[in-house]
Amino acid sequence: MRAALAAAAVCAAATACGTTPEPDAKAVISPPATDTVAPPVTAVMPDVTGGNALRAQEQMDGTQVRFEDATGKDREVVDPQAWRICDSRPGANQRITSYPVVLLVVPATESCPAQASG
Repeated sequence: MRAALAAAAVCAAATACGTTPEPDAKAVISPPATDTVAPPVTAVMPDVTGGNALRAQEQMDGTQVRFEDATGKDREVVDPQAWRICDSRPGANQRITSYPVVLLVVPATESCPAQASG
């Protein structure tokens, strides 16, 4: 019996054995967290208009880039080296706020359409 009482005393002293501890009077209560908006992307779109599509992609190393046919013919850009840039989304010197950035391109032997700048 003494062993059981001794064990109970040790348990009570070490872990409070299920009792609810008194609140710490020194505890600091933090104000509730406020919703924060993620900081905007700080990258700026370089002016690549008129340049080679492959070189522009290399220049923007690490940036997700998608090529689109500037003529609206939906031709696939298999070899970016053979295409040139007419325009971009976002435009030159504009802040990049979403990815991928889009380069509107035409084959190097063609002219850019009137609605595209380059």
